[in-house]
Amino acid sequence: MHRRDFMLLLAAATASATGACTTGNDASAPATSLKPVETSAAPPTTPSPSPTPEPSPTPSRSGLWLQDGPPELPAPSAPDSVITGLPESVGNTVALTIDDGADASVIDAYLDFAKDSGVRLTFFVTSCYPGWTDCKDKMRPLVESGQVQLGNHTVTHAGLTSLSEAGILEEVSGCETFLKNTYGVTGAPFVRPPYGYRNATTDAVCARLGYSTSTMWYGSFGDSGLLTEDVLLGEARKWLGAQRIVIGHANFPTVTRLYGQIIEILRERSLLTATLDDVYFGPGHNRRV
Repeated sequence: MHRRDFMLLLAAATASATGACTTGNDASAPATSLKPVETSAAPPTTPSPSPTPEPSPTPSRSGLWLQDGPPELPAPSAPDSVITGLPESVGNTVALTIDDGADASVIDAYLDFAKDSGVRLTFFVTSCYPGWTDCKDKMRPLVESGQVQLGNHTVTHAGLTSLSEAGILEEVSGCETFLKNTYGVTGAPFVRPPYGYRNATTDAVCARLGYSTSTMWYGSFGDSGLLTEDVLLGEARKWLGAQRIVIGHANFPTVTRLYGQIIEILRERSLLTATLDDVYFGPGHNRRV
């Protein structure tokens, strides 16, 4: 046999054997790259070992990345019946708390923000809004890891001081039932009274349901209603600080365009974020019921 004919025959046989290792319907299988055929008259009797594949590069983090897990915190102690800020012992730590949830796309964007930055968030859920159900598949892993905490902001955002005892019980217990049924967690002991309306009576009724800590705030982004980007960013610069509980709202998309600037404020001030659970019960606290 002529040398040229032998080489063509050998190449065809190699291609046929390689094709038998893949399925014709596997559209995801990479195209096979053949090595040059040896020029010796007889092929080697033992195959050469396959080269060890190089490890895949570690995915680069978003430019938003701020922190890995909770900050270093002192030993936890139970919260008071009313809190407006964090204990001084937490140092340069701030609690970002996000209320309401009227716009599902804003809830969704906050979850992406948490995943892209490592920021830890406490959502105060108003359970009548469908976004809390619509976003549950993306939310659950963050809740289970402890990066996101869920608190109680009632069912319909009714001012508790205007309600009867039965009305308060219905609003708070209804939201608690939603958290248990949808996420398998309790929001207790943290309840945020809508509009900040609370008194000794509302506190006592909430405490009967396990909601013994009325969670107020030190500052707010002011975005329960629609703001311009400049105004919202000005509020963020005004209020983000150590040992503060700061409110944002998942109601309008303005904040979703400012995540990078919010991270820069936190970096400039050497602030890390923590959930209320991180501070008062310790990282990894199990809220499951």
